[in-house]
Amino acid sequence: MPDVSEPTEPPRTSRAAPSDGPRVCVVDVIAPQSLLSPGDAAALRELAQRAATLLDVSGEVRVRVVDDAHMADAHERWGGVPGTTDVLTFDLRDGRAARDGEMDTDVLVCVDEARRQSVSRGVAVVHELLLYVLHAMLHCMGYDDHDEGDYRAMHEREDAVLREIGVGDVFAREAPDAGGTP
Repeated sequence: MPDVSEPTEPPRTSRAAPSDGPRVCVVDVIAPQSLLSPGDAAALRELAQRAATLLDVSGEVRVRVVDDAHMADAHERWGGVPGTTDVLTFDLRDGRAARDGEMDTDVLVCVDEARRQSVSRGVAVVHELLLYVLHAMLHCMGYDDHDEGDYRAMHEREDAVLREIGVGDVFAREAPDAGGTP
């Protein structure tokens, strides 16, 4: 089995089985301690679970925290783009029409990019990573950010969800001023 921080194929780990019971989305976070503390990994998992519940999605979202080198490799391998990025989303529904709000998604999030962006936004690294996970879930729900209107709508929805679960704005948050206050 490859090291979880070194993706060698799309990070598919399992497939959610359909259920007739209450809508539940299981969020799993794989984060080597060298990249994210166990407490931060648990906080990310809990906050992402709250976001999934608010979005009323079911299924599974599996999140793997990686560094710049691993993200750059994955970005080039699966996206054909050199260099690192913040998040890669692998929608594993295999082109099937998903039932409303069903997830079967693997997500790679880059902790190094999150650290850079969290400083410029004045937010916790965990909240920046949460933004990336939420971004991936919204993509799987049909949101897009390729033109200006869709970009604005998607990021407004991200911050609305983050406010509702008690985190507050992350994407739209202004950088701290010279005095260090956001």
